[in-house]
Amino acid sequence: MTALTWIRGYTAAELERAQARFRLNFPSDLIELLRDRRPVGGPDWNNEEKVRRLLAWPFEGLLFDVEQNGLWWTDWGDRPAKAEERAELLRQVVERAPRLIPIFSHRYLPATPTVAGNPVFSVYQSDVIHYGADLDDYIDREVNGWETRPWPENLREIDFWSELVRRNNA
Repeated sequence: MTALTWIRGYTAAELERAQARFRLNFPSDLIELLRDRRPVGGPDWNNEEKVRRLLAWPFEGLLFDVEQNGLWWTDWGDRPAKAEERAELLRQVVERAPRLIPIFSHRYLPATPTVAGNPVFSVYQSDVIHYGADLDDYIDREVNGWETRPWPENLREIDFWSELVRRNNA
């Protein structure tokens, strides 16, 4: 269990600036949370350098597994011989997937669909798992423990990321 602690939220103007700066549209439940409060140690949406690193984390972790651990899906085509070509193909795959918004540590919320209720993913290289059925469920599990309550049978399907979860559980 993590002791999440909170500080004051962002102003509407700060969140609008962050969304414009990083070309993101926050789902409504994330906007509601961040207007009310934000976790200490979570992304500081006013710190461009740090947020850009957090936004790059999912791609960088997948690329590490492509290069160091042999990750390659047949759906991506033949595995290129050159590292630069593998990186470019992977970048194209990740760019087609919904962008992930950093929440806390290596927990991410999909930016699309831009509505409340997206699952929260724990993303560490290609080790991607569900960490909450939605934002409220994630916070409850982060604070009170993974098995606080039963998991819902159906989580919202998120292109690419949900498939990565399934492949990790296969």
